[in-house]
Amino acid sequence: MAVWDDVVGQEKVTAQLTAAARDADAYVTAEAEGRGSAVLSGSAMTHAWLFTGPPGSGRSTAARAFAAALQCVSPDRALGGAPGCGFCDGCHTAMVGTHADVEVIRTDLLTIGVKETREQVRRAQMSPAGGRWQVIVLEDADRLTEGAGNVLLKAVEEPAPRTVWLLCAPSTEDVLPTIRSRCRQLALRTPPVEAVADLLMRRDGIEPAMAAYAARATQGHIGRARRLATDERARTRRAAVLKLPQRVADVGGALRAAQELIDAAAEDAKEVAEEHDARETEELRAALGASEGKGSRLPRGTAGAMKELQDRQKRRATRTQRDSLDLALSDLTGFYRDVLARQLGSGAALGNEEAVDAVARLAEDSVPEQTLRRIEAVLECREALDRNVAPLLAVEAMAMTLRAG
Repeated sequence: MAVWDDVVGQEKVTAQLTAAARDADAYVTAEAEGRGSAVLSGSAMTHAWLFTGPPGSGRSTAARAFAAALQCVSPDRALGGAPGCGFCDGCHTAMVGTHADVEVIRTDLLTIGVKETREQVRRAQMSPAGGRWQVIVLEDADRLTEGAGNVLLKAVEEPAPRTVWLLCAPSTEDVLPTIRSRCRQLALRTPPVEAVADLLMRRDGIEPAMAAYAARATQGHIGRARRLATDERARTRRAAVLKLPQRVADVGGALRAAQELIDAAAEDAKEVAEEHDARETEELRAALGASEGKGSRLPRGTAGAMKELQDRQKRRATRTQRDSLDLALSDLTGFYRDVLARQLGSGAALGNEEAVDAVARLAEDSVPEQTLRRIEAVLECREALDRNVAPLLAVEAMAMTLRAG
């Protein structure tokens, strides 16, 4: 399987990255064979890339596939084969996350700060340990603080000869202008629903009916489609969200629905915490030299490290709750989009076929102008959450607008 197989519906981007990987391979080979001073100027390869695209388009997947192609050591390259075979040691270790020269940075917090960015900038100045390139994949470049962005800028301006930065963000506007102007930009699109369903069946072994449902319900969002197809709790929560428009007929119902949405997001965050926090805490205690047992004391002078971990876990819980709310709001947007399509007589297939009766009732009981106002209310709620408005206040304001239409 080639490294590009999971980059779904992005043929133009894949072609550009394949060409860049060829030129990158020629550059390293020329240097290794002493064939003069190899240069990247004018080639398809460059030292900094910015992958943009809507959520679920596969930005990070494309970046990781490119990182693997840059490390490809397949003998077929010498015979004209494209880097990125998927089978050689360079491709395999890069794809599974164990390659010494591929660093993937992702965050479960709301921001990436100066300290973490400086650590990666220092790493970027080193030569590859054994691979062909030193590759740093920054999955959440939009979460860089302004200070962190300024730290990264110098590394992007003056990269080490064989270091490549692969930045990922929803849009170019989410990245500092000074950084994006120094990157080669690749715009990904939301992949077709059919392509996502095929990926779920081929890669994850999902049954065809479930794969089609998940791909359609998430409108081609790869990550959410996989979760919906594999997690029954996710399907249960989605079904509850799709009932919300029917429960906001009065003020009391709107406020109760808002509270339940917040509670569900908090429960989601709690489940994630239970999965990760205990393991992280025990691993840190062992690393700090604490004796076995939850109640055992930490060695003197190590309490600060434990406090730092606890603070990080609290910030992660906040991020998880926001992400869960954002997912629910995306589902709501899709529901009202189906209502609008029905009102306008569109022949497009519904994204929420399991809620077809509710969609039909609301379409009959309201007019397109009301539906548009409701969609705007959901989008305004998402924007309010991005501005760190208290979640309950933001969701209550949205629910009241959904009620009034």
